[in-house]
Amino acid sequence: MADYDTSRAYNVNARARTDAFAIDEGLRAYMIRVFNYMGIGLVVTGIMAYTIYSLSVVTNDAGQITALTPLGQVIFKSWVKWLVMFAPLLVVFAFAASINRMSSTTAQGVFWLFAALMGLSLSSIFIAYTGNSIARIFFITAATFGAVSFWGYTTKRDLTKFGSFLIMGVIGLVIASVVNVFLGSSGMQFAISVLAVLIFTGLTAYDTQQLKDNYYAQAQGGEETLGRAAILGALSLYLNFINIFVALLSLFGDRRE
Repeated sequence: MADYDTSRAYNVNARARTDAFAIDEGLRAYMIRVFNYMGIGLVVTGIMAYTIYSLSVVTNDAGQITALTPLGQVIFKSWVKWLVMFAPLLVVFAFAASINRMSSTTAQGVFWLFAALMGLSLSSIFIAYTGNSIARIFFITAATFGAVSFWGYTTKRDLTKFGSFLIMGVIGLVIASVVNVFLGSSGMQFAISVLAVLIFTGLTAYDTQQLKDNYYAQAQGGEETLGRAAILGALSLYLNFINIFVALLSLFGDRRE
């Protein structure tokens, strides 16, 4: 009887270790999937932004912008610039509200569309800032994002209590940014940029931890649920990255003469 009990206990423990290993492997695969989606989204945004910029300006041999093409006049000088500016914001709110009614394949398609629209919206940074400073700020953002996200994934500290505060901060930033579009205050823009770096850096750690903690619940819903959750997680991290990048560029980017 003792031998039987020992054998059964051993089998139970072995099965528990196997299940734990399977969960860890599943979580690792899920997080890699999220970051892959996010990375592809950034590539789509970058390609779109640079392509629109290239088609919108005329440059001399020194790389200086001398004029806007007809496309550039439409995108940057006409009423269309407002549509270009606010379209991604409208799409992301609609996407987040309806993603649970989409298939994971449709959600991917909408995410790539959103990333392309963001590229269109961000194409103006190539007109405002030098290429070298854009590249420098991008790598600074990537290093900052990577370090903070890794901390959010590995820390034992519960970041949940900071979530509501950070989300309220984002709402405040959106309102302040819209107001400053019309005011054009450089001092207000500086304050918005500083706060944006702090808030979205905090959100990066918070969202990464939430993705990790919520994986187990999402996995119970099957592949479709997990697929949609991965896209939504990628969207959250993508938005954090973009906002940190734009804020740092506003603070430290070298403007074209």
